[in-house]
Amino acid sequence: MSEFSDLRPTEKCGIIGAAATAPVAADLYYGLRILQHRGQESAGLAVFEGEVRAKRGMGLVHEVFTKEDLMNLRGNVGIGHVRYSTTGSSVLDNAQPIVVRTSFGDIALAHNGDIANAAEIREELSKKGWAFMTTSDSEVIVRLLANEIANSGDVRRALREFTKRLVGSYSLVLLIKDTVYAIRDPLAVRPLCIGQGDGSTLVASESVVFETLGYRFLRDLRPGEIVELRPDGFESYRLPHPLHPAHCMFEWVYFARPDSVLDGRLVYDARVRIGEQLAREHPVPADVVIPVPESGRAQAQGYSQTSGLPVVEGLIKNRYIERTFIMPEQEEREVGVLLKLNPIQSAVKGKRIVLIDDSIVRGTTIRKIVQMLRRAGALEVHVRIGCPPIRFPCYLGIDMKTRDQFIANERTVEEIAEFITANSLGYLSMSGLIAALERTKDDLCLGCLTGLYPVPIPGERQRKETPLEMFAEAAEEEASELGAEAPPPTEAEAFSGRPRKP
Repeated sequence: MSEFSDLRPTEKCGIIGAAATAPVAADLYYGLRILQHRGQESAGLAVFEGEVRAKRGMGLVHEVFTKEDLMNLRGNVGIGHVRYSTTGSSVLDNAQPIVVRTSFGDIALAHNGDIANAAEIREELSKKGWAFMTTSDSEVIVRLLANEIANSGDVRRALREFTKRLVGSYSLVLLIKDTVYAIRDPLAVRPLCIGQGDGSTLVASESVVFETLGYRFLRDLRPGEIVELRPDGFESYRLPHPLHPAHCMFEWVYFARPDSVLDGRLVYDARVRIGEQLAREHPVPADVVIPVPESGRAQAQGYSQTSGLPVVEGLIKNRYIERTFIMPEQEEREVGVLLKLNPIQSAVKGKRIVLIDDSIVRGTTIRKIVQMLRRAGALEVHVRIGCPPIRFPCYLGIDMKTRDQFIANERTVEEIAEFITANSLGYLSMSGLIAALERTKDDLCLGCLTGLYPVPIPGERQRKETPLEMFAEAAEEEASELGAEAPPPTEAEAFSGRPRKP
């Protein structure tokens, strides 16, 4: 039995970190509320005020924290997390930030991603006497770091060294005593970006946090970048990293908010382009275009612009119901669809509908939506999907299970259309997706579509890269490690306020 046989597939989380000249709890709290779409099972904050103080709880951000909690978390540096179950179960013990007490000092960690070799590292550390309190791979990360700090006594060196052991995807914010660090994995699978306000510097999973809170969005962290936050800016150095990253395509297709910028691409624009391409690839005689809210809205706009069909809000979303895709159990997802959406009969009755959605995984959700529209009087329902068929598991952070649970592995497109009771079904092509995202296929993680993964996974195929592509910009890493002045950044990558230390 492989170490992945009981691995619970995962979804993305939201992380945030701040360093300021005043208490950061309020900005962290509101930042987590802005990132609530990335995780709805638990939330937590950790700040430093003489020691690391943390508050975690199950539920939505505003359910976990009271005004009194925020007043009691008085530190000027801190981190936060919203979570959906990753490789651990949905219980309070697995909520983050995870805090450990070490001889070096307190360490708190918030993690977005999934570590594929967590079981191996856990076993190794257990043999060295480390005790684990949770089933989360995130605790494996923080224990590994604590072990490395204990061995080297140098935080920066430990940060470089411990990441060499991690196989998978990770964007991290760490509170190590009184300092916040942020790390993006060398393939940049998970998003992470940085912004600055008046007397404070912030990192977050999505740029929309900065805009909403009044910060200035600076840029995305680069692949393999480690930053140390200061109130007046940050210091940066990089890990060895491949020439080609592996940005998760599903961030643009579904997970991220449409008003976020991910790796230089506005999510809304990418989704409009997806819709335009869908209309070119799969036109159909119809009367209206109806999006499945929320991620289908921009795609429907694009489909409308190219097809000439009007967009109609034929499905109304109950905004107080969480995202069904990230509910932990299939039964909860199916009930959630009925609670979340309701058709407008006057917009639907007697119409030939093009229904736009971002993806089909199991097929049960879209089937219920199609049947909902039919009961409301739709004459025809033609389903158009904004990404190619999903056929392979994700080991890097999306809640998509084993192969036999993907409807695209069991049926042809025509058979899927019959199962979901649609008049027709059209998936976006692979070339259409890549063009819409304005990336090359070498710069995207397409593992769930192709079965080729950017990291080694036992029993799975790995995408091939030449030796020259494996470790780019080695001179920069060597210069940083030696303490030499690194080449100046471009204007788009310019550091804020504080130069790199010589």
